[in-house]
Amino acid sequence: MSDSKEQTQTFNIPKTCKGGVVVNEGPDFHVEVQDVPVPECGPNDVLVKLNATGLCMSDLHFMMGDWALPKMSVFGTICAGHEGAGVIVKVGDQVKTLKPGMRAGYKPVQDTCGACDLCRSGLECYCAKAVFTGLMVNGSYQQYVVSPERYTTIIPDGVSDYIAAPIMCSAATTYTSIKESGLRPGDWAVFPGGGGGVGMQGIQLAKAMGLRAVAIDTGEAKKKLCVDTAGAEQFIDFKQVDSVADEVIRICDGIGAHGVFVTAVQSYPSSISYLGGRVGGKVLCIGLPPAGTQHIDVDPSQMCFKKQSVQGTLVSNMGDVDKTLDFARRGMLKPIYTVYPMSQWNEAVQKLKRGEIAGRAVIDFNQE
Repeated sequence: MSDSKEQTQTFNIPKTCKGGVVVNEGPDFHVEVQDVPVPECGPNDVLVKLNATGLCMSDLHFMMGDWALPKMSVFGTICAGHEGAGVIVKVGDQVKTLKPGMRAGYKPVQDTCGACDLCRSGLECYCAKAVFTGLMVNGSYQQYVVSPERYTTIIPDGVSDYIAAPIMCSAATTYTSIKESGLRPGDWAVFPGGGGGVGMQGIQLAKAMGLRAVAIDTGEAKKKLCVDTAGAEQFIDFKQVDSVADEVIRICDGIGAHGVFVTAVQSYPSSISYLGGRVGGKVLCIGLPPAGTQHIDVDPSQMCFKKQSVQGTLVSNMGDVDKTLDFARRGMLKPIYTVYPMSQWNEAVQKLKRGEIAGRAVIDFNQE
């Protein structure tokens, strides 16, 4: 019965919609709510009406143009964002499976070639022809977005849009990083920047996967969120200790972390020191700093004698996004977010830029 109902479900689609448009692209940008055209849906695409978008530091880097990438304006893109959650309102005439009324997410990669070795081996987000959402095409900062059916994520019932939106990038990316780290239940997972949106989700996922999470951040508010809400076993306030590395080593069996998941980019230069003498310890790079600003000094002898390593994760493949949504469906990702109406879009983005938001920030398209 439900299929026939979905097939007949129709939506009134306007010509224009609200979008958070980047103005004065560059270091002093701001976001302005404007009316933008509703995009046309191609034959193999679906049109998604978003209810919410997460705010990610990557959005800010796109709008500031401080990565070694072409600027948004080069592609004619005016709306950043890549963490969208909403409902399909229209499908192209070649769409085979998805239907209006289904819940859908909009991810950091809008599309890939689908044919290369990377696409065929679960590494499609590294495809040379990957289309980066919010950079090469308008992202989730506009209410209506077009997504190829083949690369659209379906959101399960029981996961609110406020939780689902940030899963598209930050939570899923952290899940992929933890999975690919090879850490096992009982191992120590350290999160520099644990009080931020990515770190907070990482702590919860680490705990759900049997790891012992240590958060590094500062302030009582972030400590309370990291420990009481996200479930970190220990919290290190970097402003209250003489040496963060010594404190990490003390907590982690007097040896060092099994894995350091870096979401706070300013921690990269010190990140290897948190491994201490841990054989097989890994630094996992998640946060993306402005081009040329942060580096990790690697001693090859230490890497060899202690079998240590550094590896990175960009974003997640489709399967890992689905897996992370399932953690949320089972109640293992708590809603640690602040919801802002569209009128406070720029205020929220600037607070994120200044590091003043604990957890994740979400814009609700249904709140003016």
